[in-house]
Amino acid sequence: MTDALLAEGLSKRFGEVTALAGVDMQLRKGQVLGLLGPNGAGKTTAVRILTTLTRPDAGRAVVCGYDVVREAARVRQLIALTGQYAAVDENLTGAENLVLVARLLEMSRADSRRRAGELLETFGLTDAARRTVRTYSGGMRRRLDLAASLVGRPQVLFLDEPTTGLDPKSRIELWRAVRQLAAEGTSVLLTTQYLEEADQLADDLVVIDKGEVAARGTANALKDRAGDRTLVVRPATPEELPAALAEASAVAAGAAEEDGTVVIPSADGAVMSAVLRRLADSGLDVEEAWLRRPSLDEAFLAIVGTPAGTDKDAPATGGAASAATTSKGKAA
Repeated sequence: MTDALLAEGLSKRFGEVTALAGVDMQLRKGQVLGLLGPNGAGKTTAVRILTTLTRPDAGRAVVCGYDVVREAARVRQLIALTGQYAAVDENLTGAENLVLVARLLEMSRADSRRRAGELLETFGLTDAARRTVRTYSGGMRRRLDLAASLVGRPQVLFLDEPTTGLDPKSRIELWRAVRQLAAEGTSVLLTTQYLEEADQLADDLVVIDKGEVAARGTANALKDRAGDRTLVVRPATPEELPAALAEASAVAAGAAEEDGTVVIPSADGAVMSAVLRRLADSGLDVEEAWLRRPSLDEAFLAIVGTPAGTDKDAPATGGAASAATTSKGKAA
């Protein structure tokens, strides 16, 4: 499997602020790479460098085999960027937005209309094709924005917090679209503050903190770094919770109450059996019990030690149009 993107030692400073300090990352063809980090970690600066919008101070990056500095025009012909906010013209219809991008990419009128129709169907927007975008919901706008990014059939798609502000249904629809793109061979670099989103979509993750790579690996590998599994026991009635906590504490260290349950950290099957046996011998009924592995949120906090926020380091310019290129390699 070949690399769609390879970055080595990327560094960038803005005055006295170090945004990146030697970042490495690798994206395989047809995979989704999740780029995570707390507020100001350097994620968006990395995206700007990889999409040729900012030059690195040191290090190198290649996209589909082309250097992002020396061969920037060629790189722009192979990528698309969807920023944090939908960059579509609300005064045009959905179809007109896509045709406009296609024409900027120097497609013929016939090919532009054909490609627009294909994408409107793919993203479930055919019925809204002739409506002005100002009448679209937020989820429809994001889907149209993603469709616009794909007009030129990019080999690598950069998604910078693509589901910001979307309701759960719209977010799931966008996830489905991203999975389909990856299945069809498009390589995707995803930055997100929704860790469930990264868990759902990314084949691999890179966590950046203070401009450096703090961790990398699959979601499960990062979860394993956060510690052992936790036993969660929910008594049959809330009134039994104090007694259940006392009995569990007698056979397992660290038992505590949490949201109407008894939780025991660093648990395994043997601990689970011992706790459940103790509760049964004490005449306490259990509604449910399970072993829970650390969530990606817990793993993230274990790595960086701060809550996730909105990346504020040199935000990328938004939308598909910023990554659209003409055959001459100029940003449209």
